[in-house]
Amino acid sequence: MEIVREVPKLEPRPVDGHKGTFGRVYVVTGSLGMTGAAALVGRAALRAGAGLVRVATAKSALPIVAAIEPAYTTQPLAEDAAGRVSVKAINAILSAAQEHDVVAIGPGLGQSPGLRSIVETLVRQEDLRLIIDGDGLNNLSTLGDWPQKRKARVILTPHPGEMKRLWSGLFREDMPQDRQEAAMRLASRTGAVIALKGVGTVVTDANRMYVNTTGNPGMATAGSGDVLTGVIAALMGQGLDNFDATVLGVYTHGLAGDIAAEQLGQISLIATDIIDALPQAFRKTRLDR
Repeated sequence: MEIVREVPKLEPRPVDGHKGTFGRVYVVTGSLGMTGAAALVGRAALRAGAGLVRVATAKSALPIVAAIEPAYTTQPLAEDAAGRVSVKAINAILSAAQEHDVVAIGPGLGQSPGLRSIVETLVRQEDLRLIIDGDGLNNLSTLGDWPQKRKARVILTPHPGEMKRLWSGLFREDMPQDRQEAAMRLASRTGAVIALKGVGTVVTDANRMYVNTTGNPGMATAGSGDVLTGVIAALMGQGLDNFDATVLGVYTHGLAGDIAAEQLGQISLIATDIIDALPQAFRKTRLDR
């Protein structure tokens, strides 16, 4: 196992770059009552440098999501009676995924048989670059054979509770108490890059491991993980491989949280403060080149 200590950097932007140069990110997220999650992922992806961001959500939730941020585009998806994305949306999702460089799915989706089917279908798409978080992970955890079906290039970003659910769906023994061992074994079993969130977030692809050094308790606030999903997706779209995008995303997200906490204090910090601090965090990482 290689221990990674140096955080990867983005290359300087070419002078002739355009929106397509910096990644097309497609986000499947949110539901009625969980519109904030969709907006946070989309806004974070924009602030993290994605050239184009499209947020797809349940059609009844879309007007709220669209009103929060004018810089991303939106897509209404078929929904079920509870205002969650319906399995009837799968063809629209697959068609849109082909037009984008990266797909992010999960925050605020809720759980249902239809959503499990959507997540499984995406995991089975050849070479799709896919990041799964939040309820995407909760739906995935019920599919015990998904690693055998996986053809996508997947990143999973569980918090400890989601990690336990993923583990119990794949392993018969108890999850190790050691976070690094647990993350490494899940990565080895699934072929995915794992970012096990928490104090000292662990990022591993089973061959390399990075333990994060940024972040603070003020980031333990609703929506913080949604911001991380958007940041990592944007970095994937800008050309970093899945492992490097996850390492830089985790580091920069934590650094933005540290900057926001220094300005506002930890108690009052909320997820949008992390997004607002991303420009300073990225400037700092570039000065560190």
